[in-house]
Amino acid sequence: MRPGRSCPVSYRYAPSALAREPAFRATTLYAVGGLYGNRQALEWIEARAAREAGDVTIVFNGDFHWFDVDPGVFQAIDQAVLRHHALRGNVETEIASDDSGAGCGCGYPDFVGDAEVERSNRILERLRDTARAFPAARSRLGALPARLVANIGGVRIGIVHGDAESLAGWGYSQEALREPAQLEAAAAWFGAADVRVFASSHSCLPVMQTFDTPGGRCLLANNGAAGMPNFSGARHGLITRISTAPAPDALYGTWIDGARVEAVPVPYDHAAFEREFLVAWPAGSAAHASYYRRIVEGPAYRRDDAVRLKTPAAA
Repeated sequence: MRPGRSCPVSYRYAPSALAREPAFRATTLYAVGGLYGNRQALEWIEARAAREAGDVTIVFNGDFHWFDVDPGVFQAIDQAVLRHHALRGNVETEIASDDSGAGCGCGYPDFVGDAEVERSNRILERLRDTARAFPAARSRLGALPARLVANIGGVRIGIVHGDAESLAGWGYSQEALREPAQLEAAAAWFGAADVRVFASSHSCLPVMQTFDTPGGRCLLANNGAAGMPNFSGARHGLITRISTAPAPDALYGTWIDGARVEAVPVPYDHAAFEREFLVAWPAGSAAHASYYRRIVEGPAYRRDDAVRLKTPAAA
């Protein structure tokens, strides 16, 4: 095991593990990945869901904890998220355990530098220290599923944290999906899982990409991060909204049969989140070194980098 780079065998599963009856059917689904302990983003997402015309099911698909090392913030995030459907990401899996062999459990590939991996391991250790004050919460987190299937508008949706083979897989990262071999593998996962759409997160940068498969046109929707900026010069998070009707505020999206899949911005109270972050993670801390610049400036990534849609084009 290389902490932060390699993951336990228990993280692995076959795509066929998703070929099962849906856990629920809904008119609208919010897939919220990478909340990262941003309670301002959480409040905005719940308020937006309450304004939807029809029923909305929210699924937090992992890493809803991360920056929330303050016990009060940790407890608030945990209690609010677990009122909804939730999957455990690598963060929840690792803070539920006392085994530090996997580090942060991120499964970082080689293009991520060693210094960033080491900082993520330190963030996880500090977050685990916070979580130890909440043993019942840790038990609940460890018992959460790693994947889920939903039916929206007659379309089967596979919801994961990483990719179709691992809780912390990077097969849906924007870097991996530029490689022909990974594109071929990702296309095959739809048929094996019997889904038309995968909603994922984990790799922290968004991608929306269509695939032509024997089963028809399929779609990967990686929302990047709900609780951090995703594009250069932006200060909003992103969620994946899947519904029978389009959203007026979507940044981009496409139809897969009867389901409209879109990236919806999360314009959380940035000033309040930044203040809360700096109290917990001041200059010199691991999270500040890894994330503060992204929080205030956005990553070196553009919307055009994320949108990889074939016809029918985004509307």
